[in-house]
Amino acid sequence: MVTIARTVEKIVERKPFLQEALVRGVINVAALAEEILPEVETEMKEKVKFGAVMMAIRRLSEKLNKSFIKTAKFDISSDISVKSDLYEITLRKLPSIQAKISKLYDKINSENDFLTVTQGINEITLITNRRNKTKIRLLFDSKEIKSEVEDIASVTINIPVEAIQTIGLFYIATRALNWENINIIEIVSTFTELTFIIKEEDAPRAFATLKQLIREQSK
Repeated sequence: MVTIARTVEKIVERKPFLQEALVRGVINVAALAEEILPEVETEMKEKVKFGAVMMAIRRLSEKLNKSFIKTAKFDISSDISVKSDLYEITLRKLPSIQAKISKLYDKINSENDFLTVTQGINEITLITNRRNKTKIRLLFDSKEIKSEVEDIASVTINIPVEAIQTIGLFYIATRALNWENINIIEIVSTFTELTFIIKEEDAPRAFATLKQLIREQSK
């Protein structure tokens, strides 16, 4: 049997920022109940009392407060580093590409330069320092290049080794940036590093936001 509580939960689940607002207690429950009441009635195919929807929202808020959003945490010792003046190029995954990519390591000082290579099903994205742009462009033909992005930066946060067993850790970092209206262009991760590629102009705010996130979790 479909209940009001389950219907309300399904509606809120489709809206992550609404979940966050409930957890933070920054949303008016009565206003939210009024807003979603028509949607609840549509899904249940019957008239529903306003008070019942409001009660369902209150109970859902208590449930969310006990969820993974509260248990996933970064270590207080997690370092954050920023690299600016980066360049991104996305290539079509053509037969000619792989041999050319192997030549990158002869042209880029991977010890001192920033470099990520991400291979998808149909494309490959490279991110490196903008000073390497000319070297990279000489490697590839125009038909192999899908897109290019400049004026970007990376913000990297060290993540605990146990993060692989922690539900929601990546989410809380992404959520913190989204709440500050910081657009995430790419996300790159290794075993103990999580890197966000963002607009260069957003780098200072992103650094401050993630630093504050770690500080709050240490309390």
